Parts: sequence; C-alpha cells; structure tokens
Amino acid sequence: MAVLEQPYLDLLKNIMETGHDKTDRTGTGTRSKFGAQMRFDLSQGFPLVTTKKVPFGLIKSELLWFLRGDTNIKFLLEHKNHIWDEWAFKNWVNSPEYQGPDMNDFGLRSQKDADFKKLYDEQMKLFTERILSDEAFAEKYGNLGDVYGAQWRHWKKRSGGSIDQIQDVLNQLQTHPDSRRMIVSAWNPEDVPTSALPPCHTLFQFYVADNKLSLQLYQRSGDMFLGVPFNIASYSLLLSLVARQTGFEVGEFVHTLGDAHIYKNHFDQVEKQLARDPFDSPKLWLNSAKKNISDFEMEDIKVLDYKHHGVIKAPVAV
Repeated sequence: MAVLEQPYLDLLKNIMETGHDKTDRTGTGTRSKFGAQMRFDLSQGFPLVTTKKVPFGLIKSELLWFLRGDTNIKFLLEHKNHIWDEWAFKNWVNSPEYQGPDMNDFGLRSQKDADFKKLYDEQMKLFTERILSDEAFAEKYGNLGDVYGAQWRHWKKRSGGSIDQIQDVLNQLQTHPDSRRMIVSAWNPEDVPTSALPPCHTLFQFYVADNKLSLQLYQRSGDMFLGVPFNIASYSLLLSLVARQTGFEVGEFVHTLGDAHIYKNHFDQVEKQLARDPFDSPKLWLNSAKKNISDFEMEDIKVLDYKHHGVIKAPVAV
C-alpha cells in the first residue's frame, strides 16, 4: 500500500512556511495559500489521514445524508453525528418558542466562558434529544434549508420544479462518459446572502479516461487542519460510490482549493502532526451486494487496516 496523505502533509508544510498571514471572518487570523491542489490515486488505497485519527463514521453518515437529499439533522443525530447541530440549534434559540437562557453569540462564548459552555451544552443536549423524539419539533427546527443535499438533489429551477444534479451525472456517465458537463454545483448566488455558512465545497466534476473515473472538487475555502481531512475522505468516498454504480474503476481524486488556510490557533497542532510519520493508507470496503448509491447504508461502507496516530484536539473557529 501507499502513503496517500503525503500531498496533504506537503501542503500543510508549505502553508506554514510560505503562506500569507491574513485576517478572517472569525477574528482568529489565518495563514493561507491561494489556488493549491492535491491529487490522490484511489487505486492505491483510500486517503484517510493517518497522522491523526479521523472519525470515518462521521464522514460516511454525512455523505449518505447529502446523497439522500436530506437537509434535516435528525438522520445525522440517529447516527451520532453532530457536525451540523449548531446551525439548527441557532434557529431554535432565535425563535419565539425558545424559553431558555440567552444564547446570543453562543458559539463563540461557549469556547471562552466555562459557565456559559455548561449552559450551552445543557441546552444543546435538550435540543438534540427533542429532535430525536418529537417529529413536529424536528420538522420545524431540524431542517437546515438549502444546504448540500438540497442543492445536489433538488436544485430549484426559476420556472418551478427542481434538478437532481447527482442523477444527471449518473445518467451522463452511463450514456456520454466523455462529456465535459458532468458537474454538480452547490453554489447558488441567490442563496449566499442569507446562508449561515455559504457552501465551502462549491463544485465538483467527473472525468473518465482508460475506464477509470476521476473527480475534481473546487473548494472555495478550506480549514486545512480540521476540515480538509474530512473533505478528502468524503469526496474520495463519493467517487468510489459513483464508480461502483456506473461500473468504472476508481481513478484520481483531485482537490483544488481557493483559500487553503491554517488558523493561527492551530499552528501548534499542525507542527505536532507534521512531526509524526504517516502510516500506509487504509483500504475502502464497499458491500459487494450493493450497486446503486441510494441503496448504501452505514454498515455497507468500511475502511480496513486503518492504522493511525492519536487524536489532536483543536478549537473550531466560528
């Protein structure tokens, strides 16, 4: 097997040594490079980072959520995935129905104020438990609107109705695999001004050569330490699932980033990670009895021989 994460480690090192120090939306500050690119040959293994533990269960549950066109966090909570909780929680605490303690600026304050964090955690626990137990509450406050799943599977047309971009790509791969239009976009300029967080991974394109399917992602903004390892694994898994349905072998995942940045409060963690020797990359296992992406469940997707170093914790910039 091969060390597929090396392009990621090389980019981390390059940003630390030659990146530009910039201000950012969160007030944390970053060091960044513009227009970076990494390439991963999936025929050599699965590029799940080994220099720190990456929770693959969160990656596959989020991707299955996207592919279902689902925008309600209930599915994620049922699979112990809390990646998107904060956005739904914000809708609840800002609603007239919320009667708990003031949660203004709750994301930032919960990181700096221990007493407030305790209140925040208590309210978040109540919120997620109610999402799981109360269908009407989940329908009202668990839905995040036009996030990735909606844009991928139900892109709204000006004339009414919607477009299933994923199905369109699957159809093209099976009828016109040399097409240069096998593109899925999550960036809708009309939605950007009202989005809590406009899509970071904005557009991806498929390409077929020598019976191998490749995928390129354009990501406008990438948190290199916390977020990008998830993105690498998620889109490599997406490529693998689409290849399974369409009958192609897996080719390359090409990851192109606009602003590839490391937050200044992650510098120590990055140095620690770069000091570690990576292991050989794991292998991806997909249930051989499943072919269509819509049929895959959590237990149908696994990584085998995943040897990794320990977790490296770091604060999330919000």
